[in-house]
Amino acid sequence: MSSAFNSPYFRQPASVRSVMLRVLAALLPGIAAYVWFFGAAVLVQLALASVAALVGEAAMLSIRRKPLGLFLGDGSALVTAWLIALTLPPLAPWWLTVVATLFAIMVVKHLYGGLGQNPFNPAMAAFCIMIVAFPQLMSQWPAPGNSATLSSQLDLIFGGLRQLDAITMATPLDALRTALHTTESKTTVDSIFGSNAAFGSLGGKGWEWVAGGYLLGGVWLIQQRIITWHIPVAFLATLAVIAGAFHLGSGDRFAPPLFHLLSGGAMLGAFFIATDPVSAATTPRGKLIYAAGIALLTWIIRVFGAYPDGIAFATLLMNICVPLIDMWTQPPVFGHKNKNDKAVPHG
Repeated sequence: MSSAFNSPYFRQPASVRSVMLRVLAALLPGIAAYVWFFGAAVLVQLALASVAALVGEAAMLSIRRKPLGLFLGDGSALVTAWLIALTLPPLAPWWLTVVATLFAIMVVKHLYGGLGQNPFNPAMAAFCIMIVAFPQLMSQWPAPGNSATLSSQLDLIFGGLRQLDAITMATPLDALRTALHTTESKTTVDSIFGSNAAFGSLGGKGWEWVAGGYLLGGVWLIQQRIITWHIPVAFLATLAVIAGAFHLGSGDRFAPPLFHLLSGGAMLGAFFIATDPVSAATTPRGKLIYAAGIALLTWIIRVFGAYPDGIAFATLLMNICVPLIDMWTQPPVFGHKNKNDKAVPHG
């Protein structure tokens, strides 16, 4: 047999641990910007979520009689923990982060069979449960560049201090939505941007740089072939097109596309949440449809919904559609004219 048909044409798949460690590394630029603009409280939340994830993972593995060393060391629980910590408010009480993480690991992940079996994104399921159950606690976001010391932030996290007004503010998305819905009709997007400290040059103040960090890490993941371009590009392009079309039609009432891309969790969602290999669509065309659906739902919830950012809810809604999307977009099996035909005879 000719050497042209030998196995060097097939790449050996990377281990789960290798993939997860690179995902964690890709989050570091965004985390660095987060700490620079909003303080070190997020590092405390990352530590709390990491410990809770490992404890919850170990408990469920023991109950299921699975080898602890193999699964605890694969890094998947830590990725879920970090995504939870980065989507919850950094000044949220410690128990909120712990409960959210334990719910994601023990219920959403393990009750469906563990790694590779969960139909829903664990981090986003935990976020949705927390924001529905504890909406006030989920609004404790620090103001960019605030003068609060780490000691006062720790007091907030661990329950000693609850005077929040001096060091917290609404997120840019929430500030814009509230201003447009509660002020007189003459108020425009531009006037709101110019009168509120939450807004920067292109998006949320400080959040522009955090989004840039996630973008940098996400592009590196594509270069490393950990993720493909389909979901990030489809998500960001769809969000930009929808926001841009409505902004062109009514710029006084709808924010420009760059604001939507550089505020909230758009970049984190595009590269780290929507690309979850377990709960996302798997076919190339399916990934495009899946990501476009998340972007559309995100924009609708942001503009017309009751929650400031809709990525978590949009992701879960599209998770439900994944089996149907994959079925519709499954390419033909080799040797078949199309996916419904019988094999074409040879020879």
